[in-house]
Amino acid sequence: MSDRPTLSYKARRRWSLVILLVGLPLYVVAAVTVVNWFDRPPLWLEFVIYVALGIVWALPFKFVFKGVGQADPDAK
Repeated sequence: MSDRPTLSYKARRRWSLVILLVGLPLYVVAAVTVVNWFDRPPLWLEFVIYVALGIVWALPFKFVFKGVGQADPDAK
């Protein structure tokens, strides 16, 4: 099996922009909404919840963001 991702470099760059510009704000709104449904937890617990949610959102998209900041490997 190859180490190369299934998406091309340009496709990964485009998807990473879509995820950051559209998906992340939607995720933030959803996370704040869900936390606000409950009574306000202690400040330390609220902080832990937001930090955990901040890490969890990126895990499914790890393959999209990998190598995007580097030079195009397919460019001549």
